[in-house]
Amino acid sequence: MRRAAIELLVASFVVLFQELTIIRWLPGQVRVLAYFPNLILLSAFLGLGLGCLRAGRRSLLWAWPLSLLLLATVTLGLSRVVFTQNSASEHLWLLYYDLASNAPVVPDVRLPIVLSFVLSVLTFVPLGQIVAERLRLFRARSSSLRGYCWDILGSLLGVIAFSACSFAGSSPPFWFLVFLAAGFLFFVTHRSLRLAYVSAAALTLLIVGAGDRADRYSPYYAITVDRTPGRLDFAVLANGSLHQHALGLKRADSVQSAEHERTREGYHLPYHLLDRPPGKTLVLGAGTGNDVAVLLDEGAESVDAVEIDPAILEVGRRMHPDDPYGSPRVRTFNTDARSFLNGTEKRYDLIVFGTLDSMTRLSALSNVRLDNFVYTLECLQAARAHLTPGGGVVMYFMVAADYIDSRLAGLVAEVFGELPLIVQEHYGLFNRIYMAGPAFVAQKGEDRRRAVADFLKRLPATTEIPTDDWPYLYLSRRGISGFYLALIGIFGSLAVLGVSLTSREMRMSLRGGRQADREMFLFGLAFLLLETKAVTGMNLVWGATWLTSAIVFGSILLTILLATVATELRPIPWRASAAALVGSLLAVYACPVELLLGFAPAARLAFSLVYVGIPIFFAATTFALLFREREDSAIAFGWNVLGAVAGGLLEFLSMAIGLRALFLVALAAYLTAFLIRLRMPASRNA
Repeated sequence: MRRAAIELLVASFVVLFQELTIIRWLPGQVRVLAYFPNLILLSAFLGLGLGCLRAGRRSLLWAWPLSLLLLATVTLGLSRVVFTQNSASEHLWLLYYDLASNAPVVPDVRLPIVLSFVLSVLTFVPLGQIVAERLRLFRARSSSLRGYCWDILGSLLGVIAFSACSFAGSSPPFWFLVFLAAGFLFFVTHRSLRLAYVSAAALTLLIVGAGDRADRYSPYYAITVDRTPGRLDFAVLANGSLHQHALGLKRADSVQSAEHERTREGYHLPYHLLDRPPGKTLVLGAGTGNDVAVLLDEGAESVDAVEIDPAILEVGRRMHPDDPYGSPRVRTFNTDARSFLNGTEKRYDLIVFGTLDSMTRLSALSNVRLDNFVYTLECLQAARAHLTPGGGVVMYFMVAADYIDSRLAGLVAEVFGELPLIVQEHYGLFNRIYMAGPAFVAQKGEDRRRAVADFLKRLPATTEIPTDDWPYLYLSRRGISGFYLALIGIFGSLAVLGVSLTSREMRMSLRGGRQADREMFLFGLAFLLLETKAVTGMNLVWGATWLTSAIVFGSILLTILLATVATELRPIPWRASAAALVGSLLAVYACPVELLLGFAPAARLAFSLVYVGIPIFFAATTFALLFREREDSAIAFGWNVLGAVAGGLLEFLSMAIGLRALFLVALAAYLTAFLIRLRMPASRNA
């Protein structure tokens, strides 16, 4: 069993490392996928499930390197095409600065999304078969528990290894090399396949390397610095789109063009409205340092600069024309804006929100963008709480749709109880400046209250103020648009088709020839929603950083392992486990995650582990008891995979009902499964 243990460990490592690699790599090549990494994650789930359904049948090992080669080749082709979207209800910032002006244009983003999903699924099918067959071997010769332990340990090592690679700033060719080298273990004993594997792996690495146009990889983006020879200013491209433009913005700097002069004028405009130079200041989303340079030039006493991306911060330190980060008046913080506000007790005379638009999702388990929790009622309230009595807030933004402008203006008015001062002029890098707080207040007393009330009444009925529960600044309205409904239908159909083609038993079950395993389906659906809510919630509590997501994901794996061990050694009775799951879900729903922000770090960590861990633990124990009694594990697993895909797609429901309500959807799924079980013979409900 020693070889089986090593192979299971390595296979699980490869699965997680490949999954994270594809989730990170594809958005750097195909722009629109940065907004849909959760669909790539679902493709991994589906591919692994299809592979598990093939356990015991003819090996598909040979197809793994070929499917990776196909994915790399097609992705290289897609990366040279401009895909646009004109009908979606969500603003997608799709700028193709790294492509030639004559690049082909396709007016629909669904093609690359669906094609990437299908090709990604194919790369995981052989790996799922490897994992399932090793687990089956452990069940027959040793124990299922030992097999699951090796499986989860390999997954944890994959998470840790990829996190280390992200921290080190390594690039996609190295990521592919790591899991391809580990995967060679399965070809050592196959003489006829070894040469083919090495050849396919080498070609894959060459194609991935050839398609890589980035200078470096941060934990969030493929970053390229674009500088014209002979000029000090430069642009930062994130996944090929313009993300930031670093300029000399001191009033004494020489200007390169009229546009440069216009941008500098816009950056300095808010400070002309102050009655004194800014004192203690904070910049959220400091980037390469434009806002910091302006504050220093305006005589700020001190500047705390917060930037989530370490690579962008480093580019600013080394290359910004004004060298703002070299000033002794500046302190930099490489963290998330909300995390900083939650952790500091300082008060500021001025808080500046930089031109934030993350152009990517918070994590592969969420439809929330990386910067969405910055533009919410709670975040602006936190910023206001950190102002001195005479302080103010400045928010720069590039508004691309009227509803975004209305939403931001309404947000500021709601928090400050006053009309924001709004400058609507195009300054190159932004076209709106929102100013509020005592430093900028224009109306007093009753006049101010009346003006604010009239302003809020005039907002369009569809303009909903973003909150931590519904943080979708870029959605035109609450709900799921036809665009997203079409994606849900496509991927749901692909999942059913894949399972039907892979398993004859599942095909019969789906056609009604065999009873559907509704319990396993509902458990898969509910568990995916629990994972989604856990990752989203902890990113809000601890900051939307790559490290938080990695730790939460690893903690979930450890919790599942503990639940599996507990079930094997001393099973919790079904009724007790089910009751504990329902109780923990109700408790978590009744206790909003925001309450954790009020605790000191040590206590917050402890409560976070309880908040995430207890529902996951009892979900895993009830699932283990349910799965153990299944006579046909293939059918049970097939329905569980379909449920997981359905749960991932139902995460889009948060756009309509909010994030907290996802817990209620998960709870409803579990309760339905329990009711189904109660109608079964009493012997199965012990």
